[in-house]
Amino acid sequence: MTEITDFIIYAVAGYFLGAVPFGLILGFLGGYGDIRKIGSGNIGATNMLRTGNKALALATLVLDAAKGGIAVLLARYLTDDFNIAMTAGLFAIAGHMFPLWLKFKGGKGVATTLGTLLALTPPLGALACATWLLVAALSRYSSLAALIAVLSTPFAAYLLYEDDNLMGVCGVIALMVWVRHRPNIHRIVRGEEPKIGRKKQNEDQQT
Repeated sequence: MTEITDFIIYAVAGYFLGAVPFGLILGFLGGYGDIRKIGSGNIGATNMLRTGNKALALATLVLDAAKGGIAVLLARYLTDDFNIAMTAGLFAIAGHMFPLWLKFKGGKGVATTLGTLLALTPPLGALACATWLLVAALSRYSSLAALIAVLSTPFAAYLLYEDDNLMGVCGVIALMVWVRHRPNIHRIVRGEEPKIGRKKQNEDQQT
């Protein structure tokens, strides 16, 4: 019963940590107002970049990644339980994507996912980052790079660790990220997804 309680506590804590909308907060602090009213309407770093403020976009990226990383590291430090740490990270990603106070309309979870994986198992996180960089360099599609990077993680988890729990959590994360990227997937299929470095109004990019 105590172990179940710990899972619940760290799941809830991870969710509310992940649900902190740093992009929205930094947008107001930077004098840009509600960034949900510009560009894609997203609260992530990609949409923050549309304000033209690269420093705030970078800060949003780092803070969104840190939410997942902090949730994992705190749970690991306080419980010394890898599975509880995975749960905390998973729910931090869910919190970023579906924050209660934004009517469950949050970001797309890429930065928070990478932060979670890097804290949980650095080799797996590094592989995901490398996959993103490779696909982005070849295709020039940020969203496609994110989709392939997260999709690769369950297979990489199995090859690196043969851990069914880690593979399952990575699979759930990949599913959530793909669901949140549905508009991007439709545009990729239609050939309408904007490439990296190409400016376009009202697109719905990731993060």
